[in-house]
Amino acid sequence: MLELIELGEITIGSCSDLIGAAGRDDQFSNFATDPLDPVTGKIAATESTTEHVGDETALPALLTDIDDDVSRFLADGAYDGQGVADCLIEKFGHEVEIIIPPPKNAVHGKNAQRKHHIDVIAQSGRMSWQTMTGYNQRSRVEAQIGRWKQAIGDRLQTRHFDNQIAEAKIASNALNRMAGLGRAVYERVV
Repeated sequence: MLELIELGEITIGSCSDLIGAAGRDDQFSNFATDPLDPVTGKIAATESTTEHVGDETALPALLTDIDDDVSRFLADGAYDGQGVADCLIEKFGHEVEIIIPPPKNAVHGKNAQRKHHIDVIAQSGRMSWQTMTGYNQRSRVEAQIGRWKQAIGDRLQTRHFDNQIAEAKIASNALNRMAGLGRAVYERVV
C-alpha cells in the first residue's frame, strides 16, 4: 500500500504490488514506500527495497527525507512494533501520535499509545477504534495507489534495481506534478 504524509500528520505504507520488469526469471518485487500529504496528495519521500525488506526495516531510511515536523503517524498493521515506535519518537519526539492497528492477539507492551489502542479496541471494537482515531483516513492512500497504477502503471519497466529506484522517484515526481495542477473537490449531495 502506498501511504500518506502531511505536514503535521503522516500516514505511511507501501506499494508492495509494484513489481519489476516482466519476463525475467530473476525479477524481484520492487517495494516502494511513499508517504503522502493527505491534503495535497503529494508524495513526500520514496524508498524502494527488494521484497526481502519489510515495512518496519525500510522506515528509518524513508524518514531521513522528511524534514517537516510530524505530530501524527498513521500506518497499517505491518508497522506494528516497538522498533517503529522508537524510530518515530527519535525522529519526531515523544509528542508524535502513533496510530497503527495492533493484531487481534496483541498484548500490552511498554508503548503506552499501543496499550491504549489495545484497550480501546477491547472495549469498543475495532471499527469504533478506527473512527475514534481517524484511522479511516488511510483510504486516501488506497486512492493514491489507484492514481499511481492508472497514471504510471502497475509495473516498473526497468530491469535493474538501481534503475527501478530511479523509475519510482521519477514516477513520484510526475504524480506530484499532476497533484500540483489541482485535484477534484467532492461535496456530499443530500
